[in-house]
Amino acid sequence: MDILDLTAVRLSEKIKGGELSAVEATKAVLGQISSVEDHYHCYVTVEEEKALRQAEQVQEKIKAGELSGPLAGVPVAIKDNICTEGMRTTCSSRILYNFIPTYTATAAKALKEAGAIVLGKTNMDEFAMGSTTETSYYGVTKNPWNPEHVPGGSSGGSCAAVAAREAFCALGSDTGGSIRQPSSFCGVTGLKPTYGTVSRYGLIAYGSSLDQIGPVAKDVADCAALLEVLAVHDPKDSTSVRREETDFTAALVQDVKGMRIGIPKDYMGEGLDPQVREAVEQAAKVLEEQGAIVEGFDLSLVEYAIPAYYVIASAEASSNLSRFDGVKYGYRTEDYEGLHNMYKKTRSEGFGEEVKRRIMLGSFVLSSGYYDAYYLKALRTKALIKQAFDRAFEKYDVILGPTAPTTAPRLGESLKDPLQMYLGDIYTVSVNLAGLPGMSVPYGIDDKGLPIGVQFIGDAFQENKVIRAGYALEQTREWQMPDTKKGGR
Repeated sequence: MDILDLTAVRLSEKIKGGELSAVEATKAVLGQISSVEDHYHCYVTVEEEKALRQAEQVQEKIKAGELSGPLAGVPVAIKDNICTEGMRTTCSSRILYNFIPTYTATAAKALKEAGAIVLGKTNMDEFAMGSTTETSYYGVTKNPWNPEHVPGGSSGGSCAAVAAREAFCALGSDTGGSIRQPSSFCGVTGLKPTYGTVSRYGLIAYGSSLDQIGPVAKDVADCAALLEVLAVHDPKDSTSVRREETDFTAALVQDVKGMRIGIPKDYMGEGLDPQVREAVEQAAKVLEEQGAIVEGFDLSLVEYAIPAYYVIASAEASSNLSRFDGVKYGYRTEDYEGLHNMYKKTRSEGFGEEVKRRIMLGSFVLSSGYYDAYYLKALRTKALIKQAFDRAFEKYDVILGPTAPTTAPRLGESLKDPLQMYLGDIYTVSVNLAGLPGMSVPYGIDDKGLPIGVQFIGDAFQENKVIRAGYALEQTREWQMPDTKKGGR
């Protein structure tokens, strides 16, 4: 088997067993980046020399017995909104084109301490605002299954990099489905943990009450191993939770006998592509054959999730992005008259259209006279959505449904109609509003040759149930990444 076809956990086993070295693995993946990166544009920054130096250091530690975890020696990619000391971090925006952090995000630091080798920073929708990775200032990322289609977003670069074998696994961030939706479009596995499980320290904020860092990988086992490394309590993040049980790999058992799985009827109706519906129904049938108890139920409030999410996320974004003003760091306009003119011109030139749209929406809903009518109403709706999930989890262990209503659209299609792009998040945003864990697992290919993802949702801090259900389903099908040597399938 080609080195690049190995999962992260399997690669680490071979490195620790002496069959391969961390340097060989890093050279192999850097060779793949050199070969196909111009075609797919998964990265904003690749640090080849740093990665090779780090690989040599990691190899020495593995030989000395200092590193023995499941990610030792594994080359990984990190989304470009997660700070890394000494490595450019831009959020795929012009306004941060020259920003080099002086510290490393806790999640990225945890990966390095586990022996993972950082290759570089992956492309994304600007400030994580978008569902296609087309709003990046640094250009569009393409789907490795078919370069005429989007990879999804906002973690499209991370998901496309894993699918194109330009990284063995990656970190993404998920504010309203930004790990799960591109994972579905790119045929990889993506896990959004319970809010507070992974530190947000060093993650450049979009919507602080919704953002959560999570793993993207080739399979469920890799995601479980990554999450074990990432789930550490961090005093630097006031929302970080100290979890007693983080043995996520213990859930990697092909046993769903007696597991109660609910399918929201609201998710299976109008607007869902028939082939996606068929994949979800087939997944339900397979799990039922393995002994799970599967039934439909009414989740309710689904139609209110999108407006509530975009009101809350945009409000938080308008506040969080106010710090980017051309004064302290990042881009500053060259020609201006006075301080206020500098602010205005810097932000006008530095931010893209989608970011400006959401800042304006957020400023509007927070303004005097509209705060009660929109923002407070959205917060109340958020609480009701959480209550609806609480009622569902009194009866079910996990919820099964589609990750996205369709497979990956063609490049350029979504940007013509932003409202339609927002509606593409209908099955993912509720998970963030309620702070729950969710995972997208590839399950099927449509008639255009594009992958379909199904989503498992769990109650808060019940990642093990999500992992167990996803792993059991994964074991019933064969899966291969796209043939990137031919530029897609």
